[in-house]
Amino acid sequence: MRPQRFQEFCLTSLTAPGIKAVDRWHEPGSRPFGLEVTFSSGSRLWLGITASAAPGEKYDQPETPVTGARLPEEPWPTLYDVVKGSVTADSAERYLAAALTNTCHAEIARVWTYTASARDGLPRHPGVGVEFHSGARIFLPMIHTARPEQQRGNTAFRLQEQF
Repeated sequence: MRPQRFQEFCLTSLTAPGIKAVDRWHEPGSRPFGLEVTFSSGSRLWLGITASAAPGEKYDQPETPVTGARLPEEPWPTLYDVVKGSVTADSAERYLAAALTNTCHAEIARVWTYTASARDGLPRHPGVGVEFHSGARIFLPMIHTARPEQQRGNTAFRLQEQF
C-alpha cells in the first residue's frame, strides 16, 4: 500500500474507542503525508507517513494491491495513565498498533511498534510500522504531540513525556 492510499485508509478505518478523530496532515517540502490523531481526551499526536515499496514496485506504475490472511483482532491496550489521565508515547504506540491490527484489512500482514521491536536494548524513537502482503512497508514515526487545548510545537521529534 502506498503512502497516499494508506493515509486515505486511515482516515476512514482507524477507529477505536479512544480515538476521537483522524485527519490529514503534512508539512510542505518535508512530509507530504501524515496523520493528526485526536484522542478522546483531546490530546493530539502527529504521525509522519513514509514508505518502502514492495520489491520490484515502481511508483510511476499503477499499484496492484496484494491480499492475504487477515490479522486476528487483539485486545485494546490501556491508552491513558490511570492516575494522570494522559497519554504517553509508549501507550499511544501500542494503542495505534492495535487499532491498525483491528481493522483486519486483508492487505496488512504485520503491525509492530518501534520501541517494542528495539534490538540490543537501544532506545528507539516511538512509532508504528505496517508490513503488507505485497512486501511494502509503511512507517509512522511520531513527529509532534500536544495536550488538550495546547498547540503543536514547532520542533519535530521533541515529544512530551505525557500529553
